[in-house]
Formats: sequence, structure tokens, C-alpha cells
Amino acid sequence: MSRLKIKGSRALITGATGGIGQAIARALAAEGAELVLSGRRVEILGPLAKELGAQVIAADLSDLDDVARLLKEAGPIDILVANAALPASGDLLEYSHEQILRNVSVNLTVPILMARDTAAAMIGRGHGQIVMIGSVSGKTASAQASMYNATKFGLRGFSLALRQDLAGKGVGVSIVEPGFVRDAGMFVEAEGKLPKGVRTVTPEQVAKKVVKAIKRDRAEIVVAPFELRGGAAIGSVFPSLSAKLQKAGGGEAVIESMVGAQRSKR
Repeated sequence: MSRLKIKGSRALITGATGGIGQAIARALAAEGAELVLSGRRVEILGPLAKELGAQVIAADLSDLDDVARLLKEAGPIDILVANAALPASGDLLEYSHEQILRNVSVNLTVPILMARDTAAAMIGRGHGQIVMIGSVSGKTASAQASMYNATKFGLRGFSLALRQDLAGKGVGVSIVEPGFVRDAGMFVEAEGKLPKGVRTVTPEQVAKKVVKAIKRDRAEIVVAPFELRGGAAIGSVFPSLSAKLQKAGGGEAVIESMVGAQRSKR
């Protein structure tokens, strides 16, 4: 089992402009990590970097040349937190080929490429931790979310398999999977509406689990209330039953409340 000390480690966090990315950055900084923050919006990254004493590298992860530049400029990395992702709600038939390719690239291909390149260097140094930020949507499918499900299911499978490949080489791989996050993230940005009684988690709770995943080299951590974790477990084994339960519980209405706001971000 790989156990990495966060204090003194150099950590690259993608998607650091969003609320979840910022919470992860603050949590790792509090543990003594040296941070490299990446995202597209320098006006957000700048103040955060000043607060945390971090380096900023602006990058567009839909551009593979920019991804290569990001890794080169970041230098030796002990911790990779692949947090950046595009929202992907709505009927697949509404997507153009270009939108599908862009979504798969940013949400799945780029984390794989970054994991591959950072892992190679980590193995050479004998230590490292790769943390993928997945989603409960990587464990159970939902209506109007085929693209998001596809990339998050893929990210989960990749992470758990890569973990086995790197076992014994000093490099750990973890996937942290939030449910509905309040105060920040795609759900809040899209002004999503949950059925009455459905609970959420905070960005800080997600960040705390990222720290736990690194310190304990945990393979997978689901960050969600008990009932959502239970629903995801049912969905992974009994997809038809899960679909019926989601429909009865108002799941389709949740996604539909987000589609319009997310359409321009595909």
C-alpha cells in the first residue's frame, strides 16, 4: 500500500477555478502541500494562488497541446488531482459529433493522459498519488445523462484498473465520487432542483475525502449521504430497478432542471 505524506509534496489540481477545486486546494494547502493550480479563468486563479502561495498555470484541457504544456510547466508532481470536467446533461441526439468528442476528451481522455505521464515520473521517484474526481454518476446510470455517465463510468474503471497496474511501484490511485454538492459545482451552477428530502454534501466534505484518499491510499471513496450511496449501489447491480426508483423519486426532473443551463457548456 502506498502512503504519501502530503506535507512538502507538490500537487497539481485541475479545475481549480470551480468551488470544489478551490476547496480541494485549500485542504491540501492546510496539509502543507505546495500547489500548482490550473484552470481557464486566471481572474479566479490569481487571488486563490495569492491566498495559498500557489503557482498558476492557465490551460484549456480541450486542447491537447495545452495539456502537454501544463504538465511540462508544472514540473515534477507528487500528487495529481484530476478535478476538471465538463457538464454533460441532456439527450445524446442533441449533441453534435464535435461536442461528444470534446466531452469525452476533457472528462476522460485528458485525465488518462495526465495520469499516464505523471505516473511514469512518479514511479521513477518511487512515490506519488493520483486522485480522480469522479461522481456517483460513475456507479449508476440516469436518464438524460448518457454522456456524463459514459465518461464517469470510464473514469472509475480506469482508476481502479490503473491502481492494480501500479501496485507495488510506490504510486497510489484513488477515485473520489461526490453526489450532489451544494454551494459549488455543476449542480449549483446549473441551478438544479432536488426533490424534497434529498440531501447534499459540501465542497469541503469532498475536499476532506480527497485528503483522506491521499493519506490512506484509498481506492474509492463515495462522498454522499447514506441513501444516495445505497441508491448508487443498487444501480450498479440492478440497473432496471434503479431506473424505476429514480423515475418514481423525481430523478428525471432533477436532470431536466439542469439541461438548459448546461447546454452552452458542452
